[in-house]
Amino acid sequence: MSTQTLYPVPVFIGGEWHVPETKTTVPVYNPSIGEIIAHTPMCDGAMVDQAVQAAQKAFPDWAETPPVERARILFRYKMLLEEHFEDLARSVCREHGKNLIEARGDVRRGVEVVEYACGIPELLKGEILPNIARGIDGEVVRHPHGVVVGICPYNFPALVPMWMFPLAIACGNTFILKPSEKVPLTGIRLIELLQQAGLPPGVLNIVHGGKDCVDALLKHPLVKAISFVGSSPVAKYIYETGIMHGKKVQAAGGAKNYVFVLPDADFGNSVTGLVDSAFGCAGQRCMAGSTAVTIGKAHDRLVEPLSAAVKAIKVGPTDRDVPNNLGAVITPQHLEKVSGLIASGEKDGAKIVIDGRGVKVPEAPKGFYLGPTIVDGVTQGMHIAREEVFGPVLNVMSFDDLDSAIEMANQTPFGNGACIYTQSGKAAREFKHRIKAGMVGINVGVPAPMAMFPFAGWDYSFFGELHMQGREGVMFYTRAKVTTTRWFRHGEGDIWHKEK
Repeated sequence: MSTQTLYPVPVFIGGEWHVPETKTTVPVYNPSIGEIIAHTPMCDGAMVDQAVQAAQKAFPDWAETPPVERARILFRYKMLLEEHFEDLARSVCREHGKNLIEARGDVRRGVEVVEYACGIPELLKGEILPNIARGIDGEVVRHPHGVVVGICPYNFPALVPMWMFPLAIACGNTFILKPSEKVPLTGIRLIELLQQAGLPPGVLNIVHGGKDCVDALLKHPLVKAISFVGSSPVAKYIYETGIMHGKKVQAAGGAKNYVFVLPDADFGNSVTGLVDSAFGCAGQRCMAGSTAVTIGKAHDRLVEPLSAAVKAIKVGPTDRDVPNNLGAVITPQHLEKVSGLIASGEKDGAKIVIDGRGVKVPEAPKGFYLGPTIVDGVTQGMHIAREEVFGPVLNVMSFDDLDSAIEMANQTPFGNGACIYTQSGKAAREFKHRIKAGMVGINVGVPAPMAMFPFAGWDYSFFGELHMQGREGVMFYTRAKVTTTRWFRHGEGDIWHKEK
């Protein structure tokens, strides 16, 4: 039996919090200690409808609220996020298993999106062109859609919700947040602080659940737009189902990201970047550099210092301010899945240079831990080479030249991120130009963009046209209205009257 406090997991509808009675619940773990800390209620279509109706009721007044006033609420919210920053980071640690430094990064990157959304009076400015014809002016302004929805994954409990709702409500929409049922507690706290900042009732609502809840959101006639982050198969389903029911959809999926290392690279910085990219957040992020692609002699120069750096990684509980600490994976089921992929690589002929399976953590024997793992000699046909591992596992692939390596990488169906470590401007330019990925890093291991740029996945990593963050985010959460105006000059409109 758990010795931990069981946290309540309420819904938030029309400005009121309550814990619903549902037929089923899903356990929320503290992965670091392997104990249940909460139970997430699985909401049905009726509760989803309550949330949608509350959001729809709040929309007309919120849409007419001046953008400056919306921004003032977000400014107050930003200050509250800063005030409660450490508590939010520890909440991420508790329900996700990230180490404290990573959890702070999770919260910090989310706060940066709020900061960006505070500029909404500038971001919503329209366009006007006078005299598109003699005496006729044209203008474009952007209007909110209405009720919009955010469906979130477990891997960034703070950042991903804040990718969505700050810009959505800043643009004048009302919002329904569906956090991951695995990590609902941080999202709840984020909205408690937003309520404290003065957000009117009904502008933002929370429901919880699985596929039934998601389907109810996707099909509800009052929902106008859907934002989603998760695995690619689910992203594809969300996109297809959403657009079939007339919604605007942005759906970010998974990835298979390659980190190229050339013989002329700065190997100290390359190793540091690879370790952070592959093992940060226990590899549970769509920007993880899960495959090191070595070119020519780079392999022999890389593997030894990389192995030494990986052996220095500590594995254990994550609520301490300890650098170089690898936390747990999210559930025992995910631990089993990632371990199975490592076994498949070994079976297919790859070499396990460092094996994290069976790692022991004496102070947390029930935690869901997998040590950092390096799998060398991976080839394109192996299962571990094709599937997104989403765990602390780094594949190593070797190629004789840059051309063949780029050709291999471009055959993946994904298109999220790709990086290169080199001191050659020529090689970097060639890589940047030819690689099929929406986010590119040059001597950067995790090329996740800042809030003012779009999170720009391609191909099987993203479904939709407008990405999250930046101006594309503003465009997604609004729609354009074009007005053509003609005013007659003095006397020009009197012809009809004279004829009469």
